[in-house]
Amino acid sequence: MTLTSNHVHFFISYAVAFVAFGLIARLYVWPAMADRDAKTALTPLLLYACLRVNGLMFLMPGLVSRDLPVAFAAPVAYGDLTAVILALVALAALRYDLAVASVGVWLFNLEGTADLLYANIATFTAHVDPASLGVSYYLAVINVPAMLVVHGMIFVFLRRRLR
Repeated sequence: MTLTSNHVHFFISYAVAFVAFGLIARLYVWPAMADRDAKTALTPLLLYACLRVNGLMFLMPGLVSRDLPVAFAAPVAYGDLTAVILALVALAALRYDLAVASVGVWLFNLEGTADLLYANIATFTAHVDPASLGVSYYLAVINVPAMLVVHGMIFVFLRRRLR
């Protein structure tokens, strides 16, 4: 794959957003949630995860270029949709204090993280030109870094609960 200025701009945008969201999480969100019960701490993170439905934009010609590889767009879009459904199920289980809540959160977090990692890798293996993302570019450089931070926070929270 040839590295273009589009890739460089994409990486800079992504990296800056990742650092910014990491700092927001570390300085503001984590201190507010670390010592709370799972229902209180994880509800806002799971609600934010429900915004991943925006991944379906990758399937909408006109919003993305017709040159966007389907081998990239379809798995990423449906992986995001799956993560949203799992987030809603986990959220309901948490809110109703169901015994399966922890399993639901773990399942969401594992699938959601795997989907985002796949999307990041597939960007290169499917030879995606960031310009072909069209208006969904913002999703890739803002929401993906934010969601990776959210998943990281959920993993840390769950791991602390296991100890």
